[in-house]
Amino acid sequence: MPIFAILASYILGSIPFGFIAGKIFNLDIRQHGSGNIGATNVLRTLGPVPGSIVFFLDFLKGCGAVYLGMTLTSDPLIIILCGVSALIGHSYPIFLNFKGGKGVATGFGVLFGIAPIPAIIAISFALLIMAITKYVSLGSLTGTATAIVLLFSMQAPLPYQIVCLIGGTLIFIRHSSNIKQLIAGTEKKLGQKQP
Repeated sequence: MPIFAILASYILGSIPFGFIAGKIFNLDIRQHGSGNIGATNVLRTLGPVPGSIVFFLDFLKGCGAVYLGMTLTSDPLIIILCGVSALIGHSYPIFLNFKGGKGVATGFGVLFGIAPIPAIIAISFALLIMAITKYVSLGSLTGTATAIVLLFSMQAPLPYQIVCLIGGTLIFIRHSSNIKQLIAGTEKKLGQKQP
């Protein structure tokens, strides 16, 4: 049963809501803007309403995977493995030849499922950084780092700490191009459309 839940979480994470949103507007989101299927590219390409909806749905994928694990077991390892499977599914979806999003919304969904208070704090901090700097990527990365620090400082169960660290590392790796652009001063700000 735990294996089924972990596999189901991966399939859930693989649902490409950003790609689906693009198809509703008769375009392939992968051929526009940054080419990413995540909420940020949807926001820049299609506007704030589709972008917000995609973020919320990607967030729910993470929450849903965690709650699926919780319905089957109280073992924190199995629960968090369901969450990280959804994160991997979002980043490497089976439905799009394993080329997916960067995992921020789904990662925050996983965090909210296992630790709502740290998740709210991390998301609030991410939004604050975005509001101040207008850099979505910088807000996402600082929010991710905040989540890791909070889980360790609040002495969350060890499996949660380890997997949060691994998931956070994956998010940073997926943002490697954004980090380079931030350093170079070429990263697009919120409100700037991708070419």
